[in-house]
Amino acid sequence: MSKSDDRKLAALVKKNAAKVAKAKQPKRRKYDSTLAPEVEEDLERRKFFSEMKKREF
Repeated sequence: MSKSDDRKLAALVKKNAAKVAKAKQPKRRKYDSTLAPEVEEDLERRKFFSEMKKREF
C-alpha cells in the first residue's frame, strides 16, 4: 500500500470508530425534562423488554 492509501484507510477507521462510539451511547428520553435521569437498572430493564417484544409465544 502506498502512503496515501494508508492515510485514507486511517481516516476511514477513525470515521467508523466515531460512528460506533456515537451509536453505543444510550438514547435519553427527550419528551419530558422533569423525568429523573435513567440509571443502569432502567437501561437493562428497557433492553430486556425490547427483546421480549421481539419474541413470539
